[in-house]
Amino acid sequence: MDFNFNREISLGYHSKTQIARVLTEDWLSRNMYCPICGNAVLRHYEANRPVADFYCESCHSDFELKSKESGRDSLGSLINDGQYDKMIECITSNQNPHFFFMQYSDFKVRNLILIPNHYFTPSIIIKRKPLSDKARRAGWVGCNINIADIPSSGKIYVIQNGVSLDKPSVIRNYQKTAFLKHVDSTIRGWMLDVLFCIERIPSVEFTLEQVYTFAPELSYKHPDNNFVHAKIRQQLQLLRDNGYIKFISRGHYCKNQTI
Repeated sequence: MDFNFNREISLGYHSKTQIARVLTEDWLSRNMYCPICGNAVLRHYEANRPVADFYCESCHSDFELKSKESGRDSLGSLINDGQYDKMIECITSNQNPHFFFMQYSDFKVRNLILIPNHYFTPSIIIKRKPLSDKARRAGWVGCNINIADIPSSGKIYVIQNGVSLDKPSVIRNYQKTAFLKHVDSTIRGWMLDVLFCIERIPSVEFTLEQVYTFAPELSYKHPDNNFVHAKIRQQLQLLRDNGYIKFISRGHYCKNQTI
């Protein structure tokens, strides 16, 4: 995998945004396979398609590419995206694409992660302020994706700090999460939020009481639920049933280190 951009294809473009788009999309077209099924090529959709940038002819998965130029080996916490209402509609109807997030510097890819579409929930989509009355698209409301609130299992590295991971590992890491596609979106949101809380407990073994300490945060994210402790217990059972955690004894659990 060649990490370098083909700078020649950007000749003739003057907008920094356009140059970045051309360089990053060209790189993905030349280098990236389908991380879902392993197909060797991802095809580029026609320009200005509103939902996705790339697709796999084999498994029919859609992908959107977001990129960020940064000298740090980090994508940061917030990723700019498109229209807020459209994004929420796509998520709630399970029509959103998988996302590639790319961080690059000096015309070279440093990090590339896949976030499967089933890790997107309305709670990680942040509404931006409407554009001013003087703007060309006055009143238009965009959004940011808060990737900081996505569990680590949903951030699947293809390239990490300038080193590519082998293709079978990437596909295997995706397959470990595939069961989430079949979970109802409302339940999935709770499950991912509880999983994110568990990941922030520093020890491998943890207790139910430790997870309960995140109840105020979960209540804020899910204001319509008045039985947060019961919901936490339900999600722990679902996470256990799907191999994300192990049950040790009453009120005691262990993170599955193979996840």
